[in-house]
Amino acid sequence: MKKISKKAKIALSIAALVIAGGIYGVVSYMNAHEMDGFVSGNGRIEATDINIATKAPGQVVDILVNEGEFVKAGQLLATMQVTSLEAQLSEAQAQFKQAQHAVASAQAQVQMRQSDKAAMQAMVVQREAERQAAEHRLGRSAILSKEGATSKQQYDDDRAGMQSTVAAVAAAKAQVATAEASINAAKAQEVGARSAVDAAAATIERIESDLADSQLKAPRDGRVQYKVAQPGEILGSGGNVLNMIDVSDVYMSFFLPETAAGKVAIGTDVRLVLDAAPDMVIPAKVSFVASAAQFTPKTVETESERQKLMFRVKAHIPKELLGRYLDQVKTGLPGVAWIRLDDSKAWPAKLDNKVK
Repeated sequence: MKKISKKAKIALSIAALVIAGGIYGVVSYMNAHEMDGFVSGNGRIEATDINIATKAPGQVVDILVNEGEFVKAGQLLATMQVTSLEAQLSEAQAQFKQAQHAVASAQAQVQMRQSDKAAMQAMVVQREAERQAAEHRLGRSAILSKEGATSKQQYDDDRAGMQSTVAAVAAAKAQVATAEASINAAKAQEVGARSAVDAAAATIERIESDLADSQLKAPRDGRVQYKVAQPGEILGSGGNVLNMIDVSDVYMSFFLPETAAGKVAIGTDVRLVLDAAPDMVIPAKVSFVASAAQFTPKTVETESERQKLMFRVKAHIPKELLGRYLDQVKTGLPGVAWIRLDDSKAWPAKLDNKVK
């Protein structure tokens, strides 16, 4: 095998550099010409994360869905142990019934005391009539005694009878007052019993709410990402059981320099090109532009770009489009977001073939 001379090596190297430079120049010229008036940023497909968590501490009984499964809003995803709550509910229901009986008993007491009061008031009327009759007799006895028509003893007896009827009236009135106090006490018992009913009802409502919370349901349509816990595990308050994503809220976060970010308005059209599907152009619209610049995260930009302050931008994919491709929606896919800064320019052919 012949050895290549030093001069030949140099000539080949120069030729390779010339060819590479020519290719780079042509490609750069074409790209610069095609992308004039446009700006791009690297990013990843993201979606709203939803953690399905327990409200109260307890044991996971069952998980009814698998990772990757699509779920509907309100669908039961997992259940927590409720034995203790069910016992508390039975106790609260018993207290509720007991309080209701106490209300009925207090109402009966009020009615009975009111009847007693009516009887005492009638007795007062009777005793008052007796007093008036005794007063008239005493008056006649006094006149007859002065005239000598009756004995002094009769006068004394009538006066004693008069005093007795006065005392009887006072006693009857005291009984009316006692009956009134009994009525007030019975009414207070009724109020207390009704408060106990309300308290028991509130306790039942709270426990039923806790029971409902132990049935972990999907807050919205989405897809289960992964299981955080397994049946039998004991979780604290707020412990995560599942993680899901809202497949109707999918977007790409990317970063733009200040000169470009300042020209981007909310609602601006965006074209997303994913590394996994470079021939598919996904339409989107700008939904967020950061108000302050930041250093870009390592997972998004190149090393040189991470050394610059950039503005974070979010572009949401239309819900209608997502609905047609639910099975293909995946988060974490890297790609490039293209934005047209000059509305007078048409989208390049490679970015105009939108997914429909």
